[in-house]
Amino acid sequence: MTVENKITIGIADMKMAKDSGMLITYALGSCIGICLYDQRIKLAAMVHIMLPLNMEPGRKNTFKYADTGIRETLRLMESKGASRARITAKIAGGAKMFEVSGGNLGNIGQRNIESVHLNLKKEGIQLLKEDVGGSVARTLLFDPATGLGCVRCYGRKELII
Repeated sequence: MTVENKITIGIADMKMAKDSGMLITYALGSCIGICLYDQRIKLAAMVHIMLPLNMEPGRKNTFKYADTGIRETLRLMESKGASRARITAKIAGGAKMFEVSGGNLGNIGQRNIESVHLNLKKEGIQLLKEDVGGSVARTLLFDPATGLGCVRCYGRKELII
């Protein structure tokens, strides 16, 4: 997948593109990149979440968390003409980057995966494809013109999702 007109999404960030451009986010370790897409109007959004739930007082950065990040991204997409019934999702990330003693509490990647799945379901969004888990960091690209996503990680062939 070639990268032209790159739109970079940082950590705890969200950006949208319509018809053209390439949404891209880097360094998805335990974080998850979520591509939300309305194919009819070719509106795409990508959000890079870090944590499963927003328990921050005042909830300053909604895009840092799966629950508020997904909800706010959908709201902004709908304000630009997207229809909730047509929006689909593709996700990547949620790796277990470090061995932490203390069982599952240390596996933030797995908790992020579960939270993203739960929140997409709660919002009525169909998850089409995913590349999650494992122990490698990923780069996620999404093309609003085609609706195709691409996952890159070291030592593995590019995966189209």
